Amino acid sequence: MDYIKYTDSPLGRILLASDGEALTGLWFDGQKYCGAGLAADFAERELDVFALAERWLAVYFGGEMPDFTPPLHLRGTAFRQKVWQLLYRIPFGTVTTYGAIAAEIAHAEGRGTMSALAVGGAVGHNPVSLIVPCHRVIGSDGSLTGYAGGTDRKRWLLKHEQMILRSLGAVR
Repeated sequence: MDYIKYTDSPLGRILLASDGEALTGLWFDGQKYCGAGLAADFAERELDVFALAERWLAVYFGGEMPDFTPPLHLRGTAFRQKVWQLLYRIPFGTVTTYGAIAAEIAHAEGRGTMSALAVGGAVGHNPVSLIVPCHRVIGSDGSLTGYAGGTDRKRWLLKHEQMILRSLGAVR
């Protein structure tokens, strides 16, 4: 059984999803693939994991770096899982490219190359936006492409993280 809860953010309403134990989804209203993978018989419910996710969002949108992560259960293919694991490791306030992620997977698998387009598809299907920071992936030319939540939100999130780092004296 899947459970959902709606919560508000400075960037619009957010849909949270859970399997009852861990967070399985976090999407902005209207985001591409919003609710993808939810069981047909989901129900709205208050859960501890939703309270933890809302606390994470409050810390993040409140201008601080969250020092905790709600339990996550990301549903997807083995390839998508690899990509999402790499997304999760992108440091706060930094960016990487689809090509860099593709090269990292290719190297780890002993392959010559990996399609950045395939990586882009997996990034776009990330079910837990923000916490698994797909907004930190940009085009090889520095363009803000491919964010399922929209490029305006992506731009806002990247600026927000830079503001937080500046307030901590981590960047000038």
